[in-house]
Amino acid sequence: MNYSSYNDYNLPEALFPDEASPPWNNKGDNAWQLTATTLVGLQTDPGLVILYGTVVKKKWAVNSAFMALYAFAAVLICWVLWAHHMSFGAKLFSIMGRPMVLLAGSLLGRMNFYAWMFFVPLWLTFCYTIGAFTIWGHGFLQPYIIDYAGGFVVHLSSGVAGFTAAYWVWPRHSHDRQNFPPNNIIHMLSGAGFLWLGWTGFNGGSPFAANEIAALAIVNTHLCAATSLLVWVSVDMIIYKKSSVIGAVQGMITGLICITPGAGLVSPWAAVFMGTLSGLLPWHTMMVLHRKSAFFQSVDDTLGVSHPCSGCLESRKLIDGLRQIGYQLAGVVFITVWNAVMTSIICIFISRIVNLRMDEDALEIGDDAAHGEEAFALWGDGEKMYTSLCLHISPRLPSLCRGQV
Repeated sequence: MNYSSYNDYNLPEALFPDEASPPWNNKGDNAWQLTATTLVGLQTDPGLVILYGTVVKKKWAVNSAFMALYAFAAVLICWVLWAHHMSFGAKLFSIMGRPMVLLAGSLLGRMNFYAWMFFVPLWLTFCYTIGAFTIWGHGFLQPYIIDYAGGFVVHLSSGVAGFTAAYWVWPRHSHDRQNFPPNNIIHMLSGAGFLWLGWTGFNGGSPFAANEIAALAIVNTHLCAATSLLVWVSVDMIIYKKSSVIGAVQGMITGLICITPGAGLVSPWAAVFMGTLSGLLPWHTMMVLHRKSAFFQSVDDTLGVSHPCSGCLESRKLIDGLRQIGYQLAGVVFITVWNAVMTSIICIFISRIVNLRMDEDALEIGDDAAHGEEAFALWGDGEKMYTSLCLHISPRLPSLCRGQV
């Protein structure tokens, strides 16, 4: 638009092109990028903060939510100071916070928070930035790998790193692993809803423009997530004769992860097919392999973050021949090996400074030992009020409180 014809109206200076908004910068595209960035931020805070704080046992609610919030804030500062330049040079990018928060899901319920404070900037610097530069920046895999919005760089990286870090931190106590119910399923669904909504900006903002590719990415994102959710619930119904809300959320997340590398590249029918696979394969790994495999039992991935098959399923060029498949597999190998090795080195280094794992007393007590705070501070663990009430009314209503005191 030519603003010169409006000079006589003495418009505010902010409305004219300047260094912040040069003439080539489309204001519609820029507005969509700002919106998409906001949506991506909502994925973490409040999305994953609520999700992590409610999907875990009550005694770990504060610690889990705080791990996500700390990672988001710490990565933001590190990204601005050095990690962005290491990844892309002068090119602005907007999804710096989420890989660390995803990774945190593997370590909930036992990692020392002080160790987590060290781990976040170190992993961002020596793992994430390398993958981002290699595949998205000017690295040796950039001309060959197809990764539309982060299947390799974000999800495969965080999944492998989370699994590796979980190995070094060691599992939760056996009674916590066997009995780890969510403390608030309704709020858990709220966090999952923010995550799904925010993924619209995550995939839709990747073209850096408000165009047909962004629209296709958004449509495919919702199709794949919805299909994966329905497939997961259907398999639960067939195998266990009942549906699981937690399973539905898992299916939604694996669908969102699956579509991310090819959201703006595949047709809608392919997104439905990918959603079917992302509902079936991760269901098998979590519900069958994780329970029967001695290897998976030895590594405690708290929320089942490690779904590499979801992060690798894409894209339209895979049908072009074995060469592209070979390139994609090379990317998988590189990201997997690099993150496994560097995450191990980081964990070993941190363990020389501070314990990776909470002490035994803190593992039994939970939030109060870790932070001196409780998620439900009004009534403590939620049982004190009920016990007191039963003691008070049991002489008059013994049937109500029988066996509860």
